[in-house]
Amino acid sequence: MEKIFNNTQVAFALKTDTELDRAYFLFKMIDSEPLVRIGTAVTNFALKAHLPVEGLIRATVFDHFCGGTTEEDCLTVVDKMYTKGVSSVLDYSVEGKEEEAQFDAALEMTLKTVEFARERKAIPFAVFKPTGLGRFYLYEKIGEQQPLTLEEQKEWNRVVARFDLICKTAHEKDVALLIDGEESWMQDAADDLVTEMMRKYNKEKAIVFNTLQLYRHDRLEYLKKLHELAKTEGFFIGMKLVRGAYMEKENKRAEEKGYPTPICESKEATDINYDTTMAYMMDHLDLMSIFAGTHNEESSYKLMELMEQKGIAKNDSRIWFGQLYGMSDNISYNLAEHGYNVAKYLPFGPVRDVMPYLIRRAEENTSVAGQTSRELNLLKTEKDRRKANR
Repeated sequence: MEKIFNNTQVAFALKTDTELDRAYFLFKMIDSEPLVRIGTAVTNFALKAHLPVEGLIRATVFDHFCGGTTEEDCLTVVDKMYTKGVSSVLDYSVEGKEEEAQFDAALEMTLKTVEFARERKAIPFAVFKPTGLGRFYLYEKIGEQQPLTLEEQKEWNRVVARFDLICKTAHEKDVALLIDGEESWMQDAADDLVTEMMRKYNKEKAIVFNTLQLYRHDRLEYLKKLHELAKTEGFFIGMKLVRGAYMEKENKRAEEKGYPTPICESKEATDINYDTTMAYMMDHLDLMSIFAGTHNEESSYKLMELMEQKGIAKNDSRIWFGQLYGMSDNISYNLAEHGYNVAKYLPFGPVRDVMPYLIRRAEENTSVAGQTSRELNLLKTEKDRRKANR
């Protein structure tokens, strides 16, 4: 397999010299754990104290990792990326809400992004988080099979109705829908709900996609059971594959509550789990569609190899590669340049509301060995290339 991810000219073709310098500065900061800790604390304090820091945040970390504050605001970025064949997934990244009015607002925003996607070839997917539509505690309680009070049952019925309205709308408008994965102790309830939506709306093809976080060692087994169900009941499976986003939280809770951690024992075991699950899906494309959400070059090459071995076209609509906006441009743009389906997750929302997402991004980058230094090396290579060609 030809190694394509080192081409920085393709990777950063859309970045001006100033944007390249800003990206290099940001990743240099993220590379330092103490700086991330201090920056996070200072930012949280400044926002809580209502200090006028939004302009600074917007000009640095926000504009690098987010598309804008509203869906219309994102269109400049969406259109620009699409000139290079990279699609967008508009991700309303407001986290940690707990009230019914906020869940209804998230519902309306998600329906808006479905409509937005229907109108634009550059936006092939819509997306939402289960806890954007209902309280975490409810999912947790249902997952643990605890009885709900009458009020809680009514509340859960509203969560189900929100899910159903989004999935039904996506089905009617023929827009694929990604449903994000979250912490393991709420995921069972979300999985059951998403399976119900697949049963209803994936009769002709995969419209509704669940997410498998493959740092969990039980996820391939879960997929195999779902596959049996899909074969029996006649529906298609859409699945976004990611490594996972809550490792420290997962391990800590398992230790505190005295149960075995659901997380794979090592990074290597997670990589094997990811690649094995991806290969399983590729063996069953008759019923499955894959959104391979990964910043891992080896996994990307493996998926490309599997496609080649099986004689599957690079632009087969059942296979997408996905990365986050502001990261791994060397993977996204080089894949697009070679004709593969690629979409960037493009977070948006009010600056204050999106900060928890941005802080999580910075912390994840700090904890993923090699990710930030890889970004820095690529950015430096491109800066040097441009200098040499002046």
